[in-house]
Amino acid sequence: MTWDVQDRSYLQSVRHLNLSGIQLPVEKITDLLQTFSSSLASLRLHSLGDVKVKALMRKVCLISSLRFFSEILQMYSNYISFIEDFAFKDLKSLKTLMIGSNRLVLNGYFKKDLQKPTILDLANNKLDSVHRGGFESLKSLKNLSLPDNQISFIEAGSFDGLTNLIFLNLQSNKLSRGSIKDSVFSRLPNLKTLLLNNNYISYDNQKPLDHPPFQNLRKLKTLNIFSQGHKGMHYLPSNLFKGLRSLEELQAENLNINSLDPDTFTYTPYLWELDLSRNELLSLTTRIFLPLRVLKTLHLSKVGLQSLDFLINANLSKLHLLHVSTNALSVINETLIRSLPTLIYLDLRGNYLSCDCTNAWFVNWTISSNDTEVESAYELTCNYPDKVKGHKLLDLDVDSCNVDVGFFCFISTATLVSMTLLGSFLFHFLRWQVVYAYYLLLAFLHDNKQQRKPNGLQYDAFISYNVHDELWVMRELLPQLEGEQDWKLCLHHRDFEPGKPIMDNSVNGIYSSRKTICVINHHYLESEWCSREIQVASFRHFDEKKYVLILVFLEHIPSHQLSPYYRMKRLIQKKSYLSWPDPGEDTRVFWQKLRVALENKDSSEMEHPLAGI
Repeated sequence: MTWDVQDRSYLQSVRHLNLSGIQLPVEKITDLLQTFSSSLASLRLHSLGDVKVKALMRKVCLISSLRFFSEILQMYSNYISFIEDFAFKDLKSLKTLMIGSNRLVLNGYFKKDLQKPTILDLANNKLDSVHRGGFESLKSLKNLSLPDNQISFIEAGSFDGLTNLIFLNLQSNKLSRGSIKDSVFSRLPNLKTLLLNNNYISYDNQKPLDHPPFQNLRKLKTLNIFSQGHKGMHYLPSNLFKGLRSLEELQAENLNINSLDPDTFTYTPYLWELDLSRNELLSLTTRIFLPLRVLKTLHLSKVGLQSLDFLINANLSKLHLLHVSTNALSVINETLIRSLPTLIYLDLRGNYLSCDCTNAWFVNWTISSNDTEVESAYELTCNYPDKVKGHKLLDLDVDSCNVDVGFFCFISTATLVSMTLLGSFLFHFLRWQVVYAYYLLLAFLHDNKQQRKPNGLQYDAFISYNVHDELWVMRELLPQLEGEQDWKLCLHHRDFEPGKPIMDNSVNGIYSSRKTICVINHHYLESEWCSREIQVASFRHFDEKKYVLILVFLEHIPSHQLSPYYRMKRLIQKKSYLSWPDPGEDTRVFWQKLRVALENKDSSEMEHPLAGI
């Protein structure tokens, strides 16, 4: 290489000097720069990338050769592992310093040498911590980039004095929850962009934090926290974003969170872009989005959504872009679209859309709307029903879904009026008969079900009684029949199968017993469950044509009060019942009659066993 030392006029307009990858010895490069330094008055960018020197002190001569005019210094991809204290002392005009992709281990190299730099890039080094005083002389710094290092600790006050800093990049490090305490960012009053993505920040629950980390960043507009470690952040504490009143953009995708506290976004009322994609947010609610009155862009792709109904009343009247691709959405209804009046872009790709009349309105709207673009609308495919699976959604025959609304309303109204009149008539004139018929139908159905089962009786008698008579059953009936007479009884509280419906238990008890003993008084007749039990037992009584029903009256009930239970009345008229003696009377006859009724096992008898007693 030869240089014309005499003619240097062509160097007057040189603004960018790139020495990256040059193979000359450092001493030769230094001599060259010193020779032409007076002619490089316009130089702004000085690049020493990939020169492969092992410490910055071996480049000091190169740097100082440009001390009067270099504004931008790039030293990417070298082997720089430390910086001497005097390395930058002559670069009075330096505004941008880039020392990325080197081997710097410790910070604290910038004491008093640099006064004017506004941009400092230390990306992709080997920094493992940031300490107080490391940047104390960089009062003019506006942009600080520390990504792709190994930073796991930031000392409180490390950024003190950087009052002009507006951009801080800490992504792709090893920061944890304890590394971003509120004291770390407390002295950055003008910070507008903070990048914390691809770290190891996580929380155990949604409970409010005692000291939220961002509460002093009142001018922050952009916050990136996505992709935390291989397991994600797990939870977002309800007050994590406290203090971020100016926040406009939040990137929180791929955090492995499955729910959000309703108060999560109450601290960010001016948020206009929110990305929650690639989380398992299956249960989003309207309340979560109510504070976001100016939201313009919402990303909810790959979160497992089955419906967007939570957006209907969320008052997102400013929303322009809605990304909900790769979810499980099947229907987009008119109410949802009408609730988003300013929507101009909708991404529904990769959902399980239904190609039937439930989506007819959406198909018509997609084709005719001039205000909203549905991304790849003509490529959207059907997932249901199976016969059209894989077909294009917009090929749906919407004409077949149209109905004569007037005729439908007429038929519906006429049917409703007729049913109302019929119901009123039945209730007024045939109330008890209808109730009885209903119970009789239930009994018939249960009887058919029981007849299909193998025969087998577990009990001698099923006891049907009201809870008000439980004391009498426990003190009088149970000791006599099970204790003295050695019968096996089926009782509600003791023999019913836990967790099974009451009516099923009652029917099984009745059909698993030879007899049914109904302990009757006014409380019994007023009980819905007792009424059902006696109806089932009565149906079995007459259907099997054998006397399996024994009525025990604990008190006198006038005949007219039994009119709704006319089959019970027929039994009484045949004297097929027992009455509990009045107080003071001998009960031995009563127990003898009950024994006779229980002992009778002849299924073909024509006369009731109590009739002659």
